Amino acid sequence: MATVLLVRHGRSTANTSGVLAGRLAGVQLDETGLGQARRAAARLQGLRLAEVVSSPLTRCRETARALAAVLDPAPAVRTDRSLTECDYGEWEGRRLKELTREKLWRTVQAQPSAATFPGGESMTAMQSRAVAAVRRHDARIEAEHGAGAVWAAVSHGDVIKAVLADALGMHLDLFQRLHVDPASVSIVRYGAPHPFVLGVNTHEGPLAWLAAPQRRRPQRGATVGGGSGPGAL
Repeated sequence: MATVLLVRHGRSTANTSGVLAGRLAGVQLDETGLGQARRAAARLQGLRLAEVVSSPLTRCRETARALAAVLDPAPAVRTDRSLTECDYGEWEGRRLKELTREKLWRTVQAQPSAATFPGGESMTAMQSRAVAAVRRHDARIEAEHGAGAVWAAVSHGDVIKAVLADALGMHLDLFQRLHVDPASVSIVRYGAPHPFVLGVNTHEGPLAWLAAPQRRRPQRGATVGGGSGPGAL
């Protein structure tokens, strides 16, 4: 099984201004966000990343470049529109304080599967295209680099939460129970009979343990009793 690191971009200028950036152009990492991206990158030392696949938005591409810059050999960095931010339509660029007064805000919090942003995308459509993209790249990278390959997908908070909800077998209506901070790393292995979620919203600690060799004969399901740690899946 390949392993995907789901990395949220570092803190952006929109995060600090209280604006829902969506797909607005020109939203970059602020100084804190750049530092967060570098600290996330430092956690990867000792890992050989097969590839970094990023949302095409600037704040994600900046984070992706920070990840690749510390590794030798540096992995290829590519973009995929399917990992981009949710299309918030008419909500894009508006202040979050104003949006909390909208009726749709309550739907987004309580029943996101029923939420479609005016002039934009539904949250179910966002989840569908993001999950499909992550699974597609994961299968491709495993085929090209082998079952022990590790790669990174750099994306946005709601997108990563939606991918994690799918991996955990959670209904999208429960995805607001997950938290994904700027520059956090969540970890998933897609295998039989279901994905294995190895970490959610992690901030500290080296990730070189992910390079531990995996079983030659894949285990069918989780280890009864909890297993013996990294490399035992």
